[in-house]
Amino acid sequence: MFPIRDHNPSGRTPYVTYALMALNIGVFLSSLSLMADERALGEFYYAYALLPARLTHGEGYFGLITSQFLHGGWMHLAGNMLFLWIFGDNVEDEMGHGRYLLFYLACGIAAGLGQVVTEPLSWVPMVGASGAIAGVMGGYLLLFPRAKVDILVIFIVFFRIFAIPAWIMLGLWFGMQFIGGIGATSGTGGVAYWAHAGGFIAGLVLTLPLWLRRGGFAFWRQTDGHPPHAAADYDLAESRIPKVRRK
Repeated sequence: MFPIRDHNPSGRTPYVTYALMALNIGVFLSSLSLMADERALGEFYYAYALLPARLTHGEGYFGLITSQFLHGGWMHLAGNMLFLWIFGDNVEDEMGHGRYLLFYLACGIAAGLGQVVTEPLSWVPMVGASGAIAGVMGGYLLLFPRAKVDILVIFIVFFRIFAIPAWIMLGLWFGMQFIGGIGATSGTGGVAYWAHAGGFIAGLVLTLPLWLRRGGFAFWRQTDGHPPHAAADYDLAESRIPKVRRK
């Protein structure tokens, strides 16, 4: 189950979201040549990834920023850019371009620190925009809890698109990060669950002043929990797979 789009395109062009996507993709493409050289890749990650043990020893702080623009593979990059594309435009629309950029980077830093706190002696490089994007998702949840999000559900050969409120999808995602974090084995790499959870919480907290300025619960009543512009309706094409009737 994963989201493919929301029903609320932004009211103005999300320049910062597009720029962040372009930067992430550009950095990944420029580093592809390193993937075949394990030593060169290790040196690259040591310089630009987030290494919790380095921060614990008082160095490598710049990695809190640079690690947000590194990715470990095509699927890692594609998944992150999909989530940023779905949720970033509306949050940027509400915050404004400059504040949104600072918000995004701050959430990424908070996510990195969350991982450092849970694994302070780990030398496993942490890379990816997931923590910053988790913050965007947290801000989206607070501002637009009832916005419709289309999710694609795949179960073996069955697949279908459902439109559900954002609070359900994002709430389930956040819960999965806690479950994954509790069950993860420390120091072995994999998914940085606590970074995701930390970024998400940071996004909620940093968006709270904006939500209160908009009126808090009154803002929800005014917008019905949706972005304050017309929603988009999508017509799903019927499946071309022929139906076989039982005799």
